[in-house]
Amino acid sequence: MTAILNPTGPAPFTPPARPVPAPAAPPARDATPPPAPVPVPVGPVLELPGTPTAALVPVTHRGRPVGAFVLHGGRVRYRPVFDPDRLLGAAAGVLAVGLAAAGVAALGRRRPPAIGALSMGPGGWVSLKGLPLPAPRAPRPWWARALRARRLVVER
Repeated sequence: MTAILNPTGPAPFTPPARPVPAPAAPPARDATPPPAPVPVPVGPVLELPGTPTAALVPVTHRGRPVGAFVLHGGRVRYRPVFDPDRLLGAAAGVLAVGLAAAGVAALGRRRPPAIGALSMGPGGWVSLKGLPLPAPRAPRPWWARALRARRLVVER
């Protein structure tokens, strides 16, 4: 997911490591090398042209720029860098969670069958004995309820 929308180019500037002073007399038993210098996540101060001088100090995290300190007019402000990869990843995560929730809701709203379980009789016939009649699938239209209309069924 990295660098989908970020322009590619040269690697970000890493400042040179600070020299570690060598010990005067290394012990004879210890053959481990000295620890490697830790890279500093803050870049060099860049002077910006202009009448009131301004300075820019870039800040990186794991080799990617995350922001910069801007020194202008006696004030220091931190300006974060917009990361479209992080936004795209967050949008994909929200979409995946939404689709999963919609799928669970759709499965939960499935209609039960119109009739219950069927059983086979001794001769291979289907038995619906003891099962209630299925409910009508479509509700009555609003105008039939408003007019109190009755169905055209012969009453016994």
